[in-house]
Amino acid sequence: MSNSSPAAVMAKRLMDSHFYWETDAGRALWEVQRACLGPVVEDRPGRHGLEMSMGPSLMGVSSLSHPIRWVPALSLATGPSSLVCPPDHLALPDRCMDVVIIHHWLEHLDAPHHTLQEAARVTADDGKLVLMGFNPLGLKGLYRKLRKRRSEFPYNGQWHKASRLRDWLTFVDFEVERVDYCCFRGAMKATCQESWEALGRRHNLPWGESYMIQAQRRQQAAPVKRVRFSLQAPVPSSSLGATRSSSAHAFPPGAGRPRTR
Repeated sequence: MSNSSPAAVMAKRLMDSHFYWETDAGRALWEVQRACLGPVVEDRPGRHGLEMSMGPSLMGVSSLSHPIRWVPALSLATGPSSLVCPPDHLALPDRCMDVVIIHHWLEHLDAPHHTLQEAARVTADDGKLVLMGFNPLGLKGLYRKLRKRRSEFPYNGQWHKASRLRDWLTFVDFEVERVDYCCFRGAMKATCQESWEALGRRHNLPWGESYMIQAQRRQQAAPVKRVRFSLQAPVPSSSLGATRSSSAHAFPPGAGRPRTR
């Protein structure tokens, strides 16, 4: 499947994004995203984790012993644990991943909601689904609107509002636990000032360049109703072939069957 046309298109998009992450702006964004993700996964219980990332791996901050990195083509595999398959048909069993991270891929896929549905499918009942994307309501998003759409990453993607992803998560029976914003800098700035970043993160201002959404599967325990099989009056023997009583001591333990005379 990695040689199919859709896989080749996704592979090119991933390779084209590498240049951005090597710039000062890309490195600064990746560092604050990694800092934002750290408290979520560094002490997360479990073993298996799946990362679908447009940039360098973020799973180094995780304590999971078996991280898996998804790639669209075999030529982009980084190790034996790389997962090569279509993003909307993940070659994984249901509810097997303790942590699933989608880093900017929902902005560069033709059917992002299908990929989100697959990510939800493989997330364990008590697992964590983490979505990272560019915030269209941040300063960089407003700058993107004012200028003609550019062809290079990250401006060539379809930036989604956090509220829209919340709706998509509801559709796959997940609920958002919290939304965190990070990377507070001017539209033309390459680095994030520590003072601005600390202020924005402390008050979780919705103007950050990037957001991180934490979601979990909805847990709705089915109510258990105990049914008592007690009869208020004897049932005629003609209907059941025996006579039952509502008394709990009609036949004491060890009494055996009544004899028929």
